[in-house]
Amino acid sequence: MTKKKTIILHNQSRKPDNIIKKELEIRALCESLEKELPRFMSGFFAYLRGNVLPMTRLAYLRDIRFFCNYLITETDIASVESPQDLRETHFDRIEGTDINIFLDFCRNYKVDKGKSTHVYENDQRSLSRKKSSLSVLFKYLYRGGFVSRNITDAFDPIRVPKPGERQIKVLMDDEVMKMLDAVVTGEKLTNKEKEYWKKTKLRDKAILLLFLTYGLRISELQQLNISSFNFNRGEFLIYRKRGKESIMPLNNTAKKSVMEYIEAERAESDSLESEHRDALFLSLQKRRMTERQIRELVKKYTSIGLETARSAGYSPHKLRATAATSLIGRGNSIYDVQALLDHENVTTTQLYADHKRNARRDLIKNFEWGDDMKDSGKDNNKE
Repeated sequence: MTKKKTIILHNQSRKPDNIIKKELEIRALCESLEKELPRFMSGFFAYLRGNVLPMTRLAYLRDIRFFCNYLITETDIASVESPQDLRETHFDRIEGTDINIFLDFCRNYKVDKGKSTHVYENDQRSLSRKKSSLSVLFKYLYRGGFVSRNITDAFDPIRVPKPGERQIKVLMDDEVMKMLDAVVTGEKLTNKEKEYWKKTKLRDKAILLLFLTYGLRISELQQLNISSFNFNRGEFLIYRKRGKESIMPLNNTAKKSVMEYIEAERAESDSLESEHRDALFLSLQKRRMTERQIRELVKKYTSIGLETARSAGYSPHKLRATAATSLIGRGNSIYDVQALLDHENVTTTQLYADHKRNARRDLIKNFEWGDDMKDSGKDNNKE
């Protein structure tokens, strides 16, 4: 068995090593996928490298690999053993209707894995992304002369619900306070959860407060280092999409919480493996926390705030939405909130400004019938 080579990073950039390593991991995953796909697509792979974000590139390649496997196992378009064996002639046989049938297949399909059968469901947004991946591919193949027709115009439209049509899920202020109270006191945690909480409560509190205060993406929080923080200047540095640097101001709550965690709970850097010495948030195994671990932590505490089952807790992205609605609800400029959350378009931020959950609740609260009608009228008549 070939021994995995040790990667020695010679970092001459301003970016910290963990950010560079994360980019390398995504690049390696993309390169691995490219090796599984038809060789004639090498120019397309180069096009993706230069024109889309790394995570988008990875998603496109995964979609295209899935499509190639579908061609082999579910159609008679190509009688080959693997996606690598597919040729330009196979793709030239594909019609727009074949893509539409594929997208319909993706709505609900089964995969047998040994003793179990896995059922996969895709919503309209997922289907739209798959359609986008194939549209980009077939347009490139047509421009490059690999196929004789541009079939993308024949793709059926996929109606993705407008953001305003979807219920924006956020924590209300009282639910936030219940959640933070749980992380401080340990109340409403199970006995097993309390065993871990005693060792991580300061870390957990700092994580929740950073999400709630700054609306960070999970990747931005997971990659935070101790060296990211300049407590004297009251700021910290994060890396956004496309590797953009962004300096965030520290308020007293966030500063106090992070410093308390570092000083009273976090393991000493000298006791850690070199790869994790600068990582801000550590697991009990003294390694940088993974995105999955952070996601489970948030789900646990938000379920307490919501007073629901652990499985129904919210994701870190819902805390990002909570930060947005809370900031706008307190009268802050939508453009300032846009800059804080790093939304490319202000219309995305506008969704949170249009979030009317509190307005609906207040409206109905004073719209009673029957015996409660009199009490409601008294409240409305107060001067």
